[in-house]
Amino acid sequence: MGPHEKSNDDDVQLAHLGHKSELKRNFSPLAMLGLAFAILNSWTALSASLSLALPSGGSTSVIWGLITAGVCNMCLAASLAEFLSAYPTAGGQYHWVAAIAWKSYVPLLSWITGWINVSGWIALVASGGLLGSQLIVGVIALFHENYVPERWHQFLIYIAYTITAFLVNAFMNDLLPYVNKGAITWSIAGFIIICITVLSCSSPNYASAKFVFTDFINETGWPDGIAWLLGLLQGGLGLTGYDAVAHMIEEIPDASTEGPKIMIYCVAIGTFTGFIFLMCLLFVSGGDAESIISSPSGPLLQILYNATNSRAGSVCLIMFPLVCLLFATTSIMTTSSRMTYAFARDGGLPASKVFAKIHTKLGQPLNALILTTILTIIFGCIFLGSSSAVNAIISASVVALGVSYAIPIAINVMRGRKMLPPRAFVLPSAFAWFANLLGIAYVLVTTVLFVFPPELPVTASNMNYCIVAFAIIIIISTIQWFVDGRKNFTGPRIDMEVLVAVQTGSEQFREDEPDTKVVDGEPRK
Repeated sequence: MGPHEKSNDDDVQLAHLGHKSELKRNFSPLAMLGLAFAILNSWTALSASLSLALPSGGSTSVIWGLITAGVCNMCLAASLAEFLSAYPTAGGQYHWVAAIAWKSYVPLLSWITGWINVSGWIALVASGGLLGSQLIVGVIALFHENYVPERWHQFLIYIAYTITAFLVNAFMNDLLPYVNKGAITWSIAGFIIICITVLSCSSPNYASAKFVFTDFINETGWPDGIAWLLGLLQGGLGLTGYDAVAHMIEEIPDASTEGPKIMIYCVAIGTFTGFIFLMCLLFVSGGDAESIISSPSGPLLQILYNATNSRAGSVCLIMFPLVCLLFATTSIMTTSSRMTYAFARDGGLPASKVFAKIHTKLGQPLNALILTTILTIIFGCIFLGSSSAVNAIISASVVALGVSYAIPIAINVMRGRKMLPPRAFVLPSAFAWFANLLGIAYVLVTTVLFVFPPELPVTASNMNYCIVAFAIIIIISTIQWFVDGRKNFTGPRIDMEVLVAVQTGSEQFREDEPDTKVVDGEPRK
């Protein structure tokens, strides 16, 4: 089948999911893998967020926490890949929930999932700017020992990161596939160059294997077991966001076949590269975790300085993750705006008609992009009031996205895994049950733990404001549900018969209009 025929099948499939194909399919599978890899950018996110895990379990939390998060997120990604193959639409999780949920609960469950997913992606945009601004403040502290960073310093850098990502998205839309290919090239180059440089500069004065694989530290005030589990937040951040493939799926050809593969590949690549990179960093760290944690330059920059014994060399190396985070913030904002657009297209947001518009000249949902940018800047105001802004913002993104992953999987499990139609990607039955149940269990545990304060005793300054952010989202979404959603939101349109026909290669429905909607497996006008 040629590219044009594949594109036609994609458009027919999307039409019978209730939507006209308005976005250009100009992302090749490699470019989409680049986008997903740029969003996860696991080795960068993991190394830039060492401050989350080192005080909460030390090296054991960094290394084995990543492996734990990797296995669980691989199960979640494989589970979601089945949904993506069956329903390749930018709506992603809330659309999948509408397709498989019980008829009477479709609008409410789809609404809840959509709001959680939109919020999670906005928080993830904030996480990119947060980590990037943190590295820049660390560079200043490395060269100026008397420098005392103020919260507003980092907030201004955060705003600059966010606005830069907006400008690239708004005015370079046609170049985004090339930006993403450049992102994966830069990321791989940085990974290799940093590993080789720090290992060669530190030789032969490496930290012991005992320090790298078994050193345990608890500076949180929580019991040791709870502290180690809190350290999973680092691994969770480094591997979350793979539903980006779903939210960009309307912009790649042969979506139902290529999308699931890309979703799984990016988690596998992220886990592997993250493990290798973190292991290298710990071996060249000098073996003194407490001095690394307390460094005003931040753990990553301090480790690079310990390895190279050169400020200039450390800054040269830190440029790789710094630029990677800018790429990541840009890519995350791309995906977030598409998710916002998709949910608005189905009437899930206030003023949905405004945010569901595609700018004709720029070829993208500009209003949704502007909304994402404004909310990201507002969300960053946590910087100004909390000393635990890192934990609050990252927790919000990891928890919200995790919950949005678990909802469709849990519904499918409760319905005996019988609700998905024929599709290109199918998990073996025994592994599918294992992957579904392990993924759900992981989300349940981390959702509770990641809203805990990062340390005891709890004060107004160091509390985890993630829970406050969630409360605001719940209040707004509940009000919007009673004002508008309960009356007008019915969930996305799904024509199951045509989906099956397209997925099995039949042409008989090509001329049909999407005039039916299937909910709970039953077609109706």
